Amino acid sequence: MSQPRHFIDLWKLESADLRAILDDAHTRKASRRGWTTGMVDHDTPAKGRRLAMIFEKHSTRTRFSFDAAMVQLGGATLISNAADMQLGRGEPIDDTAKVLSRMVDAVMIRANRHEDVQRFAQNSSVPVINGLTDKSHPCQILADLLTFEEKLGPVAGKTLAWVGDGNNVCATFIQAASKFGFKLNIACPTAYHPDLMDLARAAEQQGRVEMTEDPAAAVRGAHCVIADTWVSMGDTDGEARLDALEPYQVDDALMERADKDAIFMHCLPAHRGEEVTDAVMDGPRSVVWDEAENRIHAQKSILAWCFGAIG
Repeated sequence: MSQPRHFIDLWKLESADLRAILDDAHTRKASRRGWTTGMVDHDTPAKGRRLAMIFEKHSTRTRFSFDAAMVQLGGATLISNAADMQLGRGEPIDDTAKVLSRMVDAVMIRANRHEDVQRFAQNSSVPVINGLTDKSHPCQILADLLTFEEKLGPVAGKTLAWVGDGNNVCATFIQAASKFGFKLNIACPTAYHPDLMDLARAAEQQGRVEMTEDPAAAVRGAHCVIADTWVSMGDTDGEARLDALEPYQVDDALMERADKDAIFMHCLPAHRGEEVTDAVMDGPRSVVWDEAENRIHAQKSILAWCFGAIG
């Protein structure tokens, strides 16, 4: 029996596979122009398949986009909060993975701990998809890169600038830099820098990632400026974060330092008036609503790859 295709970290995936997933997402989205969201793709790679979705964290975009993705691929979903399962009462992750492997065709988990998703995948005989952990958010980054390429063409050779907390989304952009061939500038205070192991691994893989504490320097000439909330789910040092990150707000003045055609991204939900101003969020450079919609299209192609329909 062949090993299931898991989608957990971009580090573990080949650049060619990631490029194939992104190209497929472009094609699938273009082929649906004028369709309603409930219409099913012609090739139905998920026909007869069911995706289980397990949520340890609150969710809007992940929950609705994966459900829409499976419907459009011809499949179905089962959704549960971890607290409603025996998993929430202490059943070992290993046992849960083995049971669900006999009941569904893939599992998407939005989890507190990255290690838990890794353990689930190690014990699962069906594909496991990381819907978000404290270490990474790979589905989001595929949607972001899909959005970037729709607006500005191939991402390879371009410059993206991350401004703010070096969190799990930032970590996944670091992973993506070497895989897709773009330069990533990161501006964040020393106390909230990205994972040093991710930076070291990017350097080993010839990823072009540069760090600075100066947001103006990071965005200078960048084709895309990216922000995220400064206080994530599970953070307990909220006040300290707000104080340290206040100089990293993305406003019109900061956007003016980027390339003249630069776009603004945010994975949402946004804390308006903190990491980004209303003027930028609602302005002509913002692509946040396209970015949110593209979670559907990117995840459809991730699912298709997991099911063996791509590559």
